[in-house]
Amino acid sequence: MSSPASNPTPAESVQQQQGNAANEQQQAQGNFTPAAAGATASASLYVGELDPSVTEAMLFEMFNMIGPVASIRVCRDAVTRRSLGYAYVNFHNVVDGERALESLNYTLIKGKPCRIMWSQRDPALRKTGSGNIFIKNLDSSIDNKALHDTFSAFGNILSCKVAMEEGSSKGYGFVHYETHEAAENAIKHVNGMLLNDKKVFVGHHIPKKERQSKIDEIKANFTNIYVKNLDSEVSDEEFHDMFAQYGAITSAVIQRDEDGKSKGFGFVNFEDHEAAKTAVEELHEKEVNGKALFVSRAQKKAEREDELKKQYEQAKLEKMSKYQGVNLYVKNIDDDIDDEKLRQEFSVYGAITSAKVMRDDKTGASKGFGFVCFSAPDEATKAVTEMNGRMIGSKPIYVALAQRKDVRRSQLEAQMAQRNQIRMQQAMPMPGAPGYMPGAPMFYAPPGGFMPQGQRPVFPQNGMVARPRWGPQPQQGQQMPMPGYPQVPQGFAPNMQGRPQRGPRPPRGGGAPQAGGRPQPAGQNGPGRKFGNQQRPNAPNGAQAETPAGPQALTAAALASAPPEMQKQMLGERLYPLIHQQQPEYAGKITGMLLEMQTSELLHLLEDNEALESKITEAVEVLEEHLDEEPEASEETKA
Repeated sequence: MSSPASNPTPAESVQQQQGNAANEQQQAQGNFTPAAAGATASASLYVGELDPSVTEAMLFEMFNMIGPVASIRVCRDAVTRRSLGYAYVNFHNVVDGERALESLNYTLIKGKPCRIMWSQRDPALRKTGSGNIFIKNLDSSIDNKALHDTFSAFGNILSCKVAMEEGSSKGYGFVHYETHEAAENAIKHVNGMLLNDKKVFVGHHIPKKERQSKIDEIKANFTNIYVKNLDSEVSDEEFHDMFAQYGAITSAVIQRDEDGKSKGFGFVNFEDHEAAKTAVEELHEKEVNGKALFVSRAQKKAEREDELKKQYEQAKLEKMSKYQGVNLYVKNIDDDIDDEKLRQEFSVYGAITSAKVMRDDKTGASKGFGFVCFSAPDEATKAVTEMNGRMIGSKPIYVALAQRKDVRRSQLEAQMAQRNQIRMQQAMPMPGAPGYMPGAPMFYAPPGGFMPQGQRPVFPQNGMVARPRWGPQPQQGQQMPMPGYPQVPQGFAPNMQGRPQRGPRPPRGGGAPQAGGRPQPAGQNGPGRKFGNQQRPNAPNGAQAETPAGPQALTAAALASAPPEMQKQMLGERLYPLIHQQQPEYAGKITGMLLEMQTSELLHLLEDNEALESKITEAVEVLEEHLDEEPEASEETKA
């Protein structure tokens, strides 16, 4: 296709073609609505290209302006808990999702333009590759938004991305259309066009496996060979004649500098693969004018760098495995200790293959650390046990197994992330307090409303016993109210989002509640006491709790009339007593786990006892597995 004479912007270049392709474009794009696309049915958006410091709260503030957000999740590494650079935002309805996609796509978040697309839970569309095109030779100034604007004229785009490395474009990108026809239309009208003074190639995307098989086939049938270590006196004619005896040659060139002097290497291209293969086998390491030639298949620079990198990594891994468990790291060394002194200190524990104190390259002064390598792991282990903390000179030295820098960094990051997570859990805001986000998974606190310091919210440390949420108070009398919070029975979370406070229920036996609507002291039948037919765990012999007052049945209509952020709490209040009857020890945790289910499923559990018992059994198995694994993990951390 001939390119236009002028140098328009990417969007303008495509607009010049739109007049002739109007009918094709209409067929490819169709009348797209969010409900029409399978990927949009869930109203879930993928948000990519995020800065690692972006949190759920930042995204909530941004996307909640469009419409009510159901949930937000920033995906993080399972070990280090660092952001992976992408998140999922779920809206309550598809219309809000479409509006967010149109208005917030490529918006700057922490200085980086985000990339938004519909979340595709079914990977079949991505794996088939239908409608996916590849664009190369892109100008470095073309980013995701410019590429999207250029190709959106031909159909609905599911995904659009320019490949980047360290903030700069790699010169190629991908556009995934909803239909195969839209992709064909884009290839037909943009392939060969000038985009920012560069002629671009547009074609169907070929999966990496297929590309690799074609590359392997080309490698196996090579005709172009590379020759180096040539004598500077070898002429082009001699070079040609040297290889002509093995078959017909299409070209033979010695690379020369500006002065015409040979650079010592060249290329020979044969017509037939067999001739090239024979030349490599016969002439490799053959001496010509006193120099041994290097002859091999010609490679592109990127391919050669790839191979060298793999060889380097392989050698690095072999070296690591060779010295695994025998190489020790020693720090806090006195400045006057040299290699020989270090060797003498550790030689009593076994045969040392090397001992070195690290020094400054310029001044030669000791850096205060070094390495000692033993011949056997048990010798190294003994040295670590006995030498760590021992005084050598005027300082106590630190001795441990040597680790690679990246391994040590990842371990430190994991430790820091774990500590931060514990701090966040300890500082977890109460419902109604500043910083609390409605709709987040609820945690049922133990009686008293507060957790002991260091205790984890969902899966406790081994040996912790959960108590009933609405159990009797440890002492007689009324509980002191918390300033700024509504008066609620013990164990209940404070009211949220302006939920009306329940009035006191009339006590059994015709009694009246105390002034202020507070329940009567322990020992009297009053509201706010549940599971009264069960004995309090730590109560004196003969002390009995009160008879429970049965809650009203929760209907789907009543649940639907409540605000979304209160629905889970209402369900939790009904589920907890039922779960407590079967599993009083884990009742709070099982309730929190079940509340992750859909609202319709929770209503079904309230009506079907057998289904509820099955879910409780599954939850108990998960908890017991976690409690069994936790001591093992702590032992590994100590080791």
